[in-house]
Amino acid sequence: MKFRNFKLVGYVIFGRGAFNQVDEIVAPHRKGDAPMIFFVDHFFEGNQPFVSRIPLRGKDKIVFIDVTHEPKTVYVDRLRDELKAEFGEVSGIIGIGGGSTMDMAKAVALMMTNPGSSADYQGWDLIKNPAVYKVGIPTLSGTGAEVSRTTVLTGPTKKLGMNSDYTPFDQIVLDPELTKNAPVNQRFYTAMDCYIHCIESLEGTYLNAFSRSYGEKALELCQEIYLQKPAWDDDADEKLMMASYAGGMSIAYSQVGVAHAVSYGLSYLLGTKHGIGNCIVFDKLEEFYPAGVKEFKQMVEKHQVEIPQHITKGLTDDDFEKMIDVSMGLAPLWENALGKDWQKLMTRDRLRKLYERL
Repeated sequence: MKFRNFKLVGYVIFGRGAFNQVDEIVAPHRKGDAPMIFFVDHFFEGNQPFVSRIPLRGKDKIVFIDVTHEPKTVYVDRLRDELKAEFGEVSGIIGIGGGSTMDMAKAVALMMTNPGSSADYQGWDLIKNPAVYKVGIPTLSGTGAEVSRTTVLTGPTKKLGMNSDYTPFDQIVLDPELTKNAPVNQRFYTAMDCYIHCIESLEGTYLNAFSRSYGEKALELCQEIYLQKPAWDDDADEKLMMASYAGGMSIAYSQVGVAHAVSYGLSYLLGTKHGIGNCIVFDKLEEFYPAGVKEFKQMVEKHQVEIPQHITKGLTDDDFEKMIDVSMGLAPLWENALGKDWQKLMTRDRLRKLYERL
């Protein structure tokens, strides 16, 4: 039997105030006067107390990343072209923000060393050259983007990541202080991305002891934070950050499932952001994950978060066909959820009916 040989993150630092060590962490990776480029979530634009903590040296530059919409291949290509035109080469790219910002950092780091468009690399193991040095610093917890081997991108014809051994960060900095003031709804939607990772991984056909170990711990932390804790506190920030890490690790040797496969179609057509898209879909997946959906609804009720309804109302047949095409293209997700004969179980007609319920 041939086992998958996964590349994971190179270095990890965890702790309150760990962000203060970024300068010394990246220093050995500087190449002459080639700058470090800091991709920062535009949520922090104008937040001078935070921005002033970013350790700029020499030609280093901050680029505020617009995460109003999911990352697009055209945005990746434009940033790559601008950086090459301005600097020629860079020492590295450091992503500070939520999953979209970290995915943009990974994607542009890859495209600094690979020719063509990022759309050419949407798929599995298409990247040929190692990226420039890259660091992930999450300011939201849940996506697992800090540890995953993919970057989720919307391209001209599909929403699909650049999945490769060259994609994971060389370094991640996990500082729970950075997530302290996250907006409540956004924090919930992103945390539920982690929760849904765990349910899909633990109930999938790809499951083994490696993915189960991480998935069970991440699930336990999510349940404690969102069902048992009376109020949000610093301890919750720390535990959710570790749940995100473990949830991301749980799918490194496994896969996600139905919610992610369906939400990718929503995102491609409607621009629905990943966390809330997963929530919208998972809310309707009792037939696939009955216990998980029941518990999810309890979390939604306890934290008084709104899950949008009827978002596909009024869409055309052509719209539904586009979403179905994107979703059906995610074969590993469907196989993990339903087994090798998934195409017999998830027909286009059944998927259409599911989209109509959202």
